Order: sequence, then structure tokens, then C-alpha cells
Amino acid sequence: MKKIIRREFSNPVADDSLVSKLGPGLITGAADDDPSGIATYSQAGAQFGFNLLWTMVLTYPLMVGIQMISAAIGRVSGHGLATNIRLHYPKWLLYSAVGLLLIANTINIAADVAAMGEALKLIVGGPRQLYVVGFGLLSLLLQVFVPYHRYVRILKWLTLALFAYVGTALVVHIPWPEVARRVVWPHVSWTQAYFTTVVAVFGTTISPYLFFWQTSQEVEDIHADSQAHALRGAPGEAVANLSRIKLDTLIGMGFSSLVGFFIMLTAAVTLNLHGVTNIESASQAASALRPIAGEFAFVLFSAGIIGTGLLALPVLAGSAAYAMSGAFKWKNSLELKPYQAKRFYAIIAVSIVVGVAMGFTPIDPIKALFWSAVINGVISVPIMFIMMLMAVRLDIMGQFKVSHGLQWLGWLATGTMALTVVAMLATL
Repeated sequence: MKKIIRREFSNPVADDSLVSKLGPGLITGAADDDPSGIATYSQAGAQFGFNLLWTMVLTYPLMVGIQMISAAIGRVSGHGLATNIRLHYPKWLLYSAVGLLLIANTINIAADVAAMGEALKLIVGGPRQLYVVGFGLLSLLLQVFVPYHRYVRILKWLTLALFAYVGTALVVHIPWPEVARRVVWPHVSWTQAYFTTVVAVFGTTISPYLFFWQTSQEVEDIHADSQAHALRGAPGEAVANLSRIKLDTLIGMGFSSLVGFFIMLTAAVTLNLHGVTNIESASQAASALRPIAGEFAFVLFSAGIIGTGLLALPVLAGSAAYAMSGAFKWKNSLELKPYQAKRFYAIIAVSIVVGVAMGFTPIDPIKALFWSAVINGVISVPIMFIMMLMAVRLDIMGQFKVSHGLQWLGWLATGTMALTVVAMLATL
């Protein structure tokens, strides 16, 4: 399946620039701050001010640990996450996880594309439904007709959209000493609403689709570079690639956490301080900013919703397609032509089309997003548990099983997510 394609970023040995080492981890981290994530972080800041900023600090090392393990599984084995589950674990576990992932991702696509359409309507006016269809069609056409080695460059550039939220925070007054104090010593509200929001933040930040995506993108990089191989068969490539994965993931997850922090902070210093404490969508957060923080902050925030949505849609649809293809032994690669991987691209198309169609139904997108978060939270725990077992299996990782330190971090992330699921179910 490999094609001889010249890529500036494909071979970490040949190119030592920082940009060349950023790819799957950067895109995965940036996609985590999708419009639904923006809504969650905005609600956290609006409702509780500075008192949930600590969650963005705590989730960073947990994200790094589990995403590094995801990437290592893909690069070492040369297979995506679903394929590894199919080869080594019961089929009922595989089909359950993949089916629920497909449902959750489709609902998430619906919520994200609706938020993008609403954001563009806020900026320029016009029909929201037309924008929803346009964004869905644009994302679908890019994934189907632009080869991976080119499309991944587009996704890299789209990560710059997240700087809109750093810029938004910088145009409003921020009491930094108070912020620092609350990060270290927050005022915990012992209420159901507070802990439900904590669960929502964790569930938004650590999601199964990110595991499937980053694992599969490492496999894509192998297929797209004639000089790259799965590390089990090419141990000489291990030092360079594992170092790249570590740097890529540290920066990508750091970027994600930093942006989430600034979104929450912006909502805290504008909405919360002006008595706006109930935010149900990213577009509502943008609208609420306008009279408080001014036109510039409003436009930056709204434009960021569109940019992050364009980044998140292919990750959501693509991770579902990789999972389905791995489960049923279908050809799968964004580098392949549509006729070479019909079922893979069909899953991408169906996910986006159904997601767009949901925007024209009476289904409440906020309730739908809530239930997708519940599904994601529930399936993340067994998937993370299986990943941790994979990470030390000799028949999968060979001599490259993950280090003891990374194992501890991965298990900590898994345990933390398990606790959030228990808390989530207790609050239903």
C-alpha cells in the first residue's frame, strides 16, 4: 500500500526541524478543542469562574500519557487500534466499542457542524442551514479527494485557528494573581452541578475517538513514506520515531490544554463576572461575549468555532471509519483513492451526512451532545484498559513495550476516567 511520496515531515531522521516532528499528536490535541468542547469549557468558566481552571492543568499529563500509548501502539505494530483489538481480543468487545464510537462520533459531528453554521450566521448573517450543509460538504470533499500527505498539511494549518482563543483572552482584563491562586487553591463547590461539570470537562478532554485517530495516523505515516516501517520490523527507526511521538504528543496535548484553559478563563472574566452563568453552546458563548468584551473578541471567538470545527470533523468521521475498517478487515487509508477503499470512505460520508441531517430534525443538539459524552465516557474506560494491556504485550509491542513510567501514567488516566464515569452515572 505504500506509495513513494515526497513529504517534508515524514522522516524524522532526514528532517530535524520542529515542524517536521509535529503531526498526529498536534492534530489530535487541536481537534480535542472542537465546538462541543468550546461549549463545555465556556460553561465551566461562566458557571464557576476561575474555580475549574485546575481541571485543565490536571488533565494535561493524563492526556499525554494515554495519547503517547495510542501513538506507540500504531507505530510499533503497524496496525490501528480496532485492528489490534480484532486480532487479540473477543469480537463482542470490538463490535460494542466500535458501534458505540460510531454513534457518539456522529452525534458529535451533528453538534459541531450546527455550531459552525450558527457561528458563521452570527458573523455574516444568512441561513444557518445552508452553512451547515456547506461545512459538511467541504469537509467530506477534502477527506475523499485530497490525499493524506496533502490533507494533513491543511489540518496542521487549521490548528492555528485555536490561537483565536488565546487572542480573545488577551483583549480582556485578567487578574492574573487571582487566576494563579485559584488554579493552585480553587474554591470547591460541593454541589452536584460542580462535580457534573468536572465530569463533563474530563469526558470532553479524554475521548475514545482521539485514541483511534492518533493510532491510525501513525499507521498512515508509515504507509505514506516509502522509507518508514512498523518499528517491530525495523528497530533501527525506533529512537527517532519514539522521540518524535513524545515531542509531538507533549506539544499537541499542551496546545489543547492551553487553549481549553484560555476558553474557560475568557468565560470566567467576562460572562461569570457579569452574571451570565448558563451557556449551552459555543455560539451562545460567542453571542454573550459581544456586549461584554466587544466586537473584536466576539469575532475572534466565533471564527475560532469555525476553524476548530473544520479541524474536528475529519477527526471524528475519520476515526469512526478507521475503527469500522479495522473491525471488518476493510482497506483503509486517506492516501487511497475512493474506489480503492469504498467502504472506508462510505463510513466517512455516512457519518458526516447523518450528522448534517440531524441539524434539520427536532432533536435537541444539547441533549444529543450530552448523551454522546455519556457514551464516550462509558466506552473510554474499557478501551483505555485494553490499550494498557496492549502496551505491554510482546506479541503486539515486541521489545518496544511502554516504559514503567508511562504505564503508571496510563493507568492513572484510566483510573481517573473510571471515577468520572461513576460520577457521571451517579448524577444522571
